[in-house]
Amino acid sequence: MNTVDPRHESAIDRTIREATERGAFDDLPGKGRPLPGAGRTGPVDENWWIRGYLEREGISGEAMLPPSIQLRKELDRIDDTVARLADERRVREHVEEVNGRVVDHMRHPMGPRVPIRRLDADEFVARWAERRAARRRTGPAAPAPAGAGDGAPARRGWWARLFGGT
Repeated sequence: MNTVDPRHESAIDRTIREATERGAFDDLPGKGRPLPGAGRTGPVDENWWIRGYLEREGISGEAMLPPSIQLRKELDRIDDTVARLADERRVREHVEEVNGRVVDHMRHPMGPRVPIRRLDADEFVARWAERRAARRRTGPAAPAPAGAGDGAPARRGWWARLFGGT
């Protein structure tokens, strides 16, 4: 086996050697098999365990991106985010909050340089109002939930009732 001179053997190496001689590692589950997930995305992927952790925990891979790229991706999705908001005040608040982070990033950039600019709140409110009016004209895009046709008024969620959203 390993013929290391005992005089130069560290305490850790000695403990491992003694456990191996006792047979402490003989009945371990998975013995002789590759690590689960290793090499799944290619022949050598040193980040296989990070990818597995993110999948197990249900975390988006975007959490691992540099702050400048995260901010850029958020700016790219801003129309969809704003479309879910209930009123003009919330749209303006959200755009101003994002603008605050844009300004912070411009003052102290972190990560690779990407094109980032401040947003015009009035422009986003106008687009939000257009999309909302178009949705009202065309009717609901999603089919009515089961049991909605029984004549009972639909119950709003507690969050919407608390903050007066629709």
